Order: sequence, then C-alpha cells, then structure tokens
Amino acid sequence: MRYFFHIGYNGAAYKGWQRHPYGVNVQQVLEDSLQRILKVPVAIVGCGRTDAGVHASQFFFHLDVEQPWAFDLLFRLNKVLPPDIAVFDILPMTGKPHARFDAIRRSYDYFIHTYKDPFLSPVSSLYLVNNLNLDAMKAATALLPLYKDYSALCLTPADQDSTICHVTEAGWFSDNNGDRLRFQISANRFLSRMIRIIVGKLLQVGTGALRVEEFESYLATERTPKALTPAYPQGLYLSKITYPYLNLPPRSASAAMLQHQPNNGWQAV
Repeated sequence: MRYFFHIGYNGAAYKGWQRHPYGVNVQQVLEDSLQRILKVPVAIVGCGRTDAGVHASQFFFHLDVEQPWAFDLLFRLNKVLPPDIAVFDILPMTGKPHARFDAIRRSYDYFIHTYKDPFLSPVSSLYLVNNLNLDAMKAATALLPLYKDYSALCLTPADQDSTICHVTEAGWFSDNNGDRLRFQISANRFLSRMIRIIVGKLLQVGTGALRVEEFESYLATERTPKALTPAYPQGLYLSKITYPYLNLPPRSASAAMLQHQPNNGWQAV
C-alpha cells in the first residue's frame, strides 16, 4: 500500500533533501527514522529536491509498505525525528500515485531582509542594499511567464533532461516598512539553482547593475550570463506542492505568510 507523507523542514542543518554521501540530508534522516520504527528496509520518494540550506514549509514523499502499521506512526515518527523536521499528515492513497511525477505545480518563496537582524538571518537572506528599484525588478519579473526555456538561468543546463519550465506566476511583495521582500514563483517544474539564480539577477536589476533589457536577453536568446551567482540558500522555501488529487494548505505556523493570506503584512510590489 502507498502512503503520502506531508512534511516540512528547516534545511539549515542539511545538505539538501536527497540522500548522498556528502553530509546529512533530510531523506536520510527520514528513512533511518522510519526504518527504526517499522523494523523493515525503507525507501522513500520525494516530490523534488532542495539545495543545501533550503527550507520546505510543504513537502511530500511517498512510501510503499506491505502491511499497514497498527500504531500511531505520526506520533512515533515525530517523537523520533529532530525538531527541524515535522510530519503533519500521513495519507493512505489509492493506486500508485507518485509524489514527484504527479505534481502539477510547485511554488517557492524567497525572503530577503535589508537590515541586520540576527534572528531573521537563519531563515531569510540578508542583503545590505539601499533604494532597490522595485519598479525595474517588477518589470523584469513580469517577463518570466512569457518564456519557457530557462537554460540560461540554471546550473549545468546540459545535464537537464529538459530546460523547459512553464512559469505560471511570479511576483514581489514587500512588508509595510519596505525593508523586507518576498519573491514568489510557481511553475510545473524548476531546474537546478534556477530560482536562486533568478533572484540574484533580479537583485542586480534592482541595484542598477543589470538592465531589464539585459535580463530579458538571457531568456530570449538562452545566452548564459558570464556570472551565475545564486542568491543565498537560507531565504528560499519550497512552500506549496499541488497534485490533481491533493491540494493541502501548508501546516507550519510560518507558512501563513508564505501564502496569500489576508492581513499577513505583505503587499504586492
């Protein structure tokens, strides 16, 4: 039987989602914890990947088991897992739905603060910049849904099966004081480092280091910029995964500000 697990995690201590030999990762911690509880070998399949230091306020993975458990796995798993990984729901599924391949929409949020705050820095990216040209950043951002090939704005495009992404939404939001920013983007899929590279280029547009026309030229000509400098990882959140058969709101307390909730202090730029 197949189960979907609805989770969230703070990625600061992890080398990304996927299991690999180069450091502790979220998948490894979950598989080891499940194996410890279920007493059988465990292999889980995530809805995607996140880079080292990137967070997820909503993430899904699926697990196949031969026999359902006869105890409260949600409680036991949360008790075993470290505080920076939380399981919100365990959902029995009919048939063989796939956590990764069935997802039709993925949304990310990127948070920036432009003043020093030691409590924000682990979960938002600090950029000490003044007087960002938000109008120029908005104009450049509006171009994103108009183009499909993002080979110029990703890491190692030659290693991708395809560089086509259908961006359906992209926009900037500001807090009431104008010194915190949120970038939100949704698409059917994303490429390696794509969002962080886009944010880095949009910040260059905001500081005047890059013109809107130059930014569009990367999308139109698929010409890779001379310098690909991704924005810092700690500001990035995978915030929403949508399936044709499953559309749950994020469950973490911080997720309300990642979504379009009223009175959350964010205003569209």
